[in-house]
Amino acid sequence: MDLRIFTEPQQGATYDTLLAVAKATEDLGFDAFFRSDHYLSMGSSDGLPGPTDAWITLAGLARETRRIRLGTLMTAGTFRLPGVLAIQVAQVDQMSGGRVELGLGAGWFEEEHKAYGIPFPKERFARLEEQLAIVTGLWGTKTGETFSYDGTHYQLTDSPALPKPAQSRVPVLIGGHGATRTPRLAGRYADEFNMPFASVADSERQFGRVAKAAEDAGRRATDLVYSNALVACVGKDDAEVARRAAAIGREVDELKANGLAGTPDEVADRIGAYAAAGSQRIYLQILDLDDLDHLELISTRVQSQLA
Repeated sequence: MDLRIFTEPQQGATYDTLLAVAKATEDLGFDAFFRSDHYLSMGSSDGLPGPTDAWITLAGLARETRRIRLGTLMTAGTFRLPGVLAIQVAQVDQMSGGRVELGLGAGWFEEEHKAYGIPFPKERFARLEEQLAIVTGLWGTKTGETFSYDGTHYQLTDSPALPKPAQSRVPVLIGGHGATRTPRLAGRYADEFNMPFASVADSERQFGRVAKAAEDAGRRATDLVYSNALVACVGKDDAEVARRAAAIGREVDELKANGLAGTPDEVADRIGAYAAAGSQRIYLQILDLDDLDHLELISTRVQSQLA
């Protein structure tokens, strides 16, 4: 079971804070550092000192880390034109020496679009499908050849399809709860399918849908990695669990019901249940980015049980 660190910087984090978490992620043996792609805080957080851009952040981290994978859960398709996104991700992949992964979603948070003047079209899922075709098409075009695309929402004419990523194939992540369209897109384009904030039973059902969709697309179900994203709140004892829950404004019982909360042994057992449902990788949503002792505890007392 791979454990990855997943952050939500729109709730309030500087680049320096994210760098400290990324370096701890690397030093403590986790597989990857991922971040959300949002420009507006959610809930009661004031979001200070303000948002950071996902791909600018990852470009900086690409030069300041050496081993960990870097990526997004999920880049909002509404934020970037697909041709521009293909260039950005390829460049950051080059900057990292081939450690980047692209999680791409349709975009959903209308308020942040209004706050920053970003169009919020109704047909976002149809646009996402075209974006996936364009980004993967640009990367897959042989050097010296051109790429054209005539879609409903995007048109590209004789693109040189440059630059190329350092990797021969940048892993593409698709995720979500939708029962029909999401599995179909994942089955066609994804290297990894991520089920965010879902129960063991719901995850197992959705993994099954995606596996079938992959086979319907002429692929093997095992061509994809199946993963979950879950909030983490781990403590050496009940008192420490309660303290960490309070620090992120959540209740212990709710966290245990909907995420990975409790003592290291309890969390390792909970991860085992997701593994039995088909999950191969867990993105640990870390909400208190100043609590690096939390990461150390998870590394030494949880990750060590999963090796």
